[in-house]
Amino acid sequence: MVEYVSVVAAPSPLLGLPGAVPGPPEGPDAAVAWHYGDPFAEQRAAAQRVAVIDRSHRFVATVTGAERLSWLHTISSQHIAELADGRSAENLDLDLNGRIQHHFVLTELDRTVWIDTEGERGPALLDFLQKMVFWADAKPEAADYAVLSLLGPRVRELTSALGIADLPGVYEAAALPGGGFLRRMPWPTDDSFDLVIPRDGLAEWWSTLTAAGAEPAGLWAFEALRVAALRPRIGIDTDERTIPHEAHWIGGPAEFGAVHLNKGCYRGQETVARVHNLGKPPRHLVLLHLDGSADSRPTTGDPVTAGGRAVGRLGTVIDHFELGPIALALVKRGVAADTELSAGSMAAAIDPDSIPPDDQPQAGRLAIDKLRGR
Repeated sequence: MVEYVSVVAAPSPLLGLPGAVPGPPEGPDAAVAWHYGDPFAEQRAAAQRVAVIDRSHRFVATVTGAERLSWLHTISSQHIAELADGRSAENLDLDLNGRIQHHFVLTELDRTVWIDTEGERGPALLDFLQKMVFWADAKPEAADYAVLSLLGPRVRELTSALGIADLPGVYEAAALPGGGFLRRMPWPTDDSFDLVIPRDGLAEWWSTLTAAGAEPAGLWAFEALRVAALRPRIGIDTDERTIPHEAHWIGGPAEFGAVHLNKGCYRGQETVARVHNLGKPPRHLVLLHLDGSADSRPTTGDPVTAGGRAVGRLGTVIDHFELGPIALALVKRGVAADTELSAGSMAAAIDPDSIPPDDQPQAGRLAIDKLRGR
């Protein structure tokens, strides 16, 4: 298991903006603005108009060299050996037992692979990559770049301010004037874009985007929309035992999911294949609706219980502008949607639409049954 060293990000220069309130001091988001005075209005802006969110505490690295893609393909879960220029993908680093060590987003652009991940986990991921190079023509190194996110259906009105002719498609990227790029993601909303830009240009880009109509929003808005979209965040919605199947990071070609099921020869592959073909994951990630009338609120890592018995683990807990208090949780697969649950002193209910279908036979089982003449 990877040993993580606590990494405290330097406060973002944007924390000096009027109304900026930093993230909770005990959490991983203290270095950026949590909100600017009206969290629910900021969520509405991100969902219905266009908002810009400071995510500059993410860790950014690059990989250069002629074998950068083929090398990274062999040590991670995604099929990226032939990833085209201007394409992106999500990826995982797993341990030998298939448990998730790192989740990261990567973009191939102009003969460089750009990687961004959680700030406190970035140094450990970079250390792992550098140790795995051996004789490959690949050079991973930290990059002094930062991430801003644009959310909302009116992002299309900002193309002139962005200096591009058209917005990229999902998991596609377009170079930005002055360095960096704009990448489209499929979450936390249908209109989600990340700017990966030189860190010394952070304030200038913020001013340009807000002058063009993007409304400032804190990370609270991003997190609330992410939870509602059932998208996990490593280290918060996962624990040291989480495998990809539990966190919905399985399946699809490079443009979907974070694990490609038709590739091999990477650490943890055996667990991925075995669970996909023959088994079921012991837990799954679900959306919980919480009773907001309770006096105290549970926190990440608290147990989810049924009849006093622990049946899961609580992840992100957040207030959503439409859904109220919600959370992500890893719960045992056998827990039914109508089970009465508790999270701390709060009553909790599983959103039935968040439970993945569990009635499809696995490919391996079908093959075995066919061989046995069933």
